[in-house]
Amino acid sequence: MAGEVWLREPRAYRSAPPLTRDRIVAETVALLDEEGAARLTMRHLAERLGAGSTTLYWHVRTKDDVLDLALDAIFRDVPLPAAPGHWADDVRGLITAWYAVMLRHPWAPGLLGRPMLGPNVLARTEFLQATLARGGLTGVDLAAATHGLANYVIGSALTRTAGGPEDVADQHVRAHADEYPTLAATGHLGEQDWNELFRRGLDALIAGLTGSGA
Repeated sequence: MAGEVWLREPRAYRSAPPLTRDRIVAETVALLDEEGAARLTMRHLAERLGAGSTTLYWHVRTKDDVLDLALDAIFRDVPLPAAPGHWADDVRGLITAWYAVMLRHPWAPGLLGRPMLGPNVLARTEFLQATLARGGLTGVDLAAATHGLANYVIGSALTRTAGGPEDVADQHVRAHADEYPTLAATGHLGEQDWNELFRRGLDALIAGLTGSGA
């Protein structure tokens, strides 16, 4: 089951293991980057590692284990500031870096509905909520802001990594402009500066969190 890997202690070897969890995770991330989640099987991963399946299963019991470990591993690339700054700037920096990591690993957004219990994910979620609390949010407002920002970055990355050809979608809407006049006029489904749209959307979300235009 997804998430269970974080609830079990790693198995200890009596002697030096032929594989390490770190090497397994690194190879899993490389496989996913090159071939996508659909190509990940335990047998394929063992072949890439040059190991037998029995050795691999000593460290990880299931495909869910390796997916959970790989997903948490890439969150190490989302930096946390050494010292806190203005809360809005810190939130903006975290979410922007999270978005960039998702785009570098296009298999990741589609997996973010899994239980997120790894240390890298939890550390960054803790930072996000603590930073929002510094901005004055509490209770339900704090929970809503945390979930809202997380859903914004996941949804934005998923749209970018899973979308089809923009020119085809735009042509379809323009061919039916009488049904979708606003979409046709704004070119909503056509080629966009997606990074700029993401930045503007994030700024609007942050500015609205306290109603202060932060």
